[in-house]
Amino acid sequence: MANYPFPSKRAPVYADVPAEQWSNWRWQLSNRINTVEEFEKVIRLSESERKALSAPNLFRVDITPYFISLIDPDDPADPIRKQVVPTDREMVPFTAMMEDSLAEDRHSPVPGLVHRYPDRVLMLITTQCASYCRYCTRSRIVGDPSATFSRAEFEMQLDYLKRTPQVRDVLLSGGDPLVLAPKILEEILSRLREIPHIEVLRIGSRVPVFMPMRITDELTDMLQKYHPLWLNIHVNHSNEITTELAEACDRLTRAGIPLGNQSVLLAGVNDNIHVQRQLVQDLVRIRVRPYYLYQCDLVEGAGHFRTPVGKGVEILEALRGHTSGFAVPQYIIDAPGGGGKIPVSPNYLLSMSDHKVILRNFEGYITTYEEPIDYVPADAARFKLEKRPEPGQSGISGLLEGEQMFIKPEGFDEVHDRQGIQHRLKDAKKWVPLGIGEGEKGEEGKKGA
Repeated sequence: MANYPFPSKRAPVYADVPAEQWSNWRWQLSNRINTVEEFEKVIRLSESERKALSAPNLFRVDITPYFISLIDPDDPADPIRKQVVPTDREMVPFTAMMEDSLAEDRHSPVPGLVHRYPDRVLMLITTQCASYCRYCTRSRIVGDPSATFSRAEFEMQLDYLKRTPQVRDVLLSGGDPLVLAPKILEEILSRLREIPHIEVLRIGSRVPVFMPMRITDELTDMLQKYHPLWLNIHVNHSNEITTELAEACDRLTRAGIPLGNQSVLLAGVNDNIHVQRQLVQDLVRIRVRPYYLYQCDLVEGAGHFRTPVGKGVEILEALRGHTSGFAVPQYIIDAPGGGGKIPVSPNYLLSMSDHKVILRNFEGYITTYEEPIDYVPADAARFKLEKRPEPGQSGISGLLEGEQMFIKPEGFDEVHDRQGIQHRLKDAKKWVPLGIGEGEKGEEGKKGA
């Protein structure tokens, strides 16, 4: 076991809790704090926090004893405190705020299943978490026991997956899958593994961060039966990285489970280039690869956490070249309205011609790269690839591949028809591009030519 230089803390109120209880994840869940009286035993609440905790219909509050112990009680701006202790700023609406900002429910063929991308799905299997992030994307259902998914809905999810062969990757989330009873979690994993076309299973969890004692040998022994299985955790600040988290990650990686980190850019928490550099370097030190840095979603209650997009680009500018390449996450805006994840980064490609590109590096060094003039691409037909993108989702790649020549806004043709009559010069064959598309569409193009 490595000698990790990360702190291990316990708030004074828990000093007399026996080590056997403290290290028991069920005890941690059973003793979460959520009332003004319980909070006051650990930290001195501000008026804003007290007001929020007393407000009706507030998004659920629960914090494990382990995680609240990481808060500096003398620092009202503590980065962990801001993530999990509510303030009255949550109750302030903001422009573009939405209940379901990512339109997940629109992409949900059956309850709890989100099929946004061609070959993978998000499977929501619980609405419960070990603790609750104040910027939660799914606060519309997370934390609400009445919104949890039933056995019948679980069977509907499995049925959809069985009859949708293009799905090869299933991400389990919620809520947090690792708060489920071990037998239930194993049943879900085993049922998914019975579906032949599902190749990869993934789990998104903040349990290792909120409650690292949940990562037992019993759990890792079970998880590794369902490889290939990947797990992404969620750390936003280096103060969350402790000896206990490092040991939990060590147990997971020794079980052959690759670990990534998904963090959220949060005002007053990690919107600083030095904080972010320290975070990614501490993560790779415990063998967790930084994966995504998300722009905060337009979700109710999260307005005060939002930063300009330029702040995220600035952070990437300060990471690229200044730390190891594999420690630089992708900066992602999850498109409002359901467009999915869009990567945003500084511009390194400055210009190009028909045979040369102009590039710059992180220092501002500008160089040229001479392109080949005799390049011939490989013939895709030689590879006999069986898997093709789902029709309608190939996007820009489909244009480059020659599947189609246009992507038009909705109603484009109707607008430009100008409500005119069908006359002798209007022949649809005129604007079918020759050789673009496959099958009947391609043949139609040839006829039109």
